[in-house]
Amino acid sequence: MARKIILLIDDEKDFCELLQTHLEADGDLSLYPALDGKEGIRLANKLKPDLILLDVIMPEMDGFEVLKRLKEDSGLMQIPVIMLSAIDDKATKIRAAQSFDETYITKPFEISELKAKIAEVLKRRGD
Repeated sequence: MARKIILLIDDEKDFCELLQTHLEADGDLSLYPALDGKEGIRLANKLKPDLILLDVIMPEMDGFEVLKRLKEDSGLMQIPVIMLSAIDDKATKIRAAQSFDETYITKPFEISELKAKIAEVLKRRGD
């Protein structure tokens, strides 16, 4: 089975490095980090990832703006997106769902929870 390509868009470099280490450990995922929304959109166009992990709170362009741009792009709109955020309120989760994210995970979270959600989304998408 080919490794699945995961794009992580998050402005926290240490968090990106930590997730990359944990998610690539099993050998079935390759994680590519982008430290801001603009870079994330550029990498999404270049890599055509199997899944995008997207932080909500980022400078310049927040996760909702990135998600909007991804879903408006015919070449990227089918890529599933899991939102990651320290924001744990109902209104934000509803906004994410209305913006066509796959699921919303609140930080901090267990790596095993994230791996399970990634596997669930990829399976649901037929990957």
